[in-house]
Amino acid sequence: MKVAAFQMDIAWEDPKTNRAKIEHWLSLGAAGADLVVFPEMFTTGFSMHPADIAEDMRGESVAWLADTARRFGKALMGSMAIKTESVGGTVGYYNRLFFVDDDGVMSCYDKRHLFRMSGEHNHYEAGRLRQVIHYKGVRILPLICYDLRFPAWSRSRNDYDMLVYVANWPETRSYAWNTLLRARAIENQAYVVGVNRCGKAPKEVYSGDSVILDFTGRPLSVAEPYAEEMIAAEIDLDGLAEFRAGFPAYLDADRFTLDD
Repeated sequence: MKVAAFQMDIAWEDPKTNRAKIEHWLSLGAAGADLVVFPEMFTTGFSMHPADIAEDMRGESVAWLADTARRFGKALMGSMAIKTESVGGTVGYYNRLFFVDDDGVMSCYDKRHLFRMSGEHNHYEAGRLRQVIHYKGVRILPLICYDLRFPAWSRSRNDYDMLVYVANWPETRSYAWNTLLRARAIENQAYVVGVNRCGKAPKEVYSGDSVILDFTGRPLSVAEPYAEEMIAAEIDLDGLAEFRAGFPAYLDADRFTLDD
């Protein structure tokens, strides 16, 4: 399988412009990838105004994502602000990552670790479920931005092949982004796809630093800092299986459970 990461300059709270930009890049071929990954909150930027920007699961951007995946024959992945409403009428908001396969079939993951330094925990609900997605023989664990700092949540016991982190991670903490992505690849013996936005938002500047790493933490493809760009790499499952068989560190991993 070939995966592409779109290091995207997100237009602030402007879903229509961002959807059009993605379609343009997909029309250029998306590096021939089977799966194309966009940054966190790719339709709006990392906005703390969910009442203004969030869509429900029948919203325009959700429908567009499924339709676009079918039209281009590629799986698509990225997060959006989503509004939910309970039977009793209580409204909640989630930073929800969507995986849509090339038939338009969706899977979702809600961000578990909410970035309190931006007040995300005051505006969005935390997810509880870890989700492994299967696509073209690859087992994918999708995670979002701040999740990167919490290795217990991503700990592998040989139950996935590739970690995907979608992010709006600012340039002021780019060293942490680059270091932790490599750590997650090494400790989990897994491919890691780190897809970050570039450009400017009202309160932050983003250098991007998107990267695709192999299961030893070595880069397969690296985006140019600050540039809107699509990078891609092949996922070699045979090479991964051979490496894990020869160095099965996961067999000695500590056993634990996570509290809610």
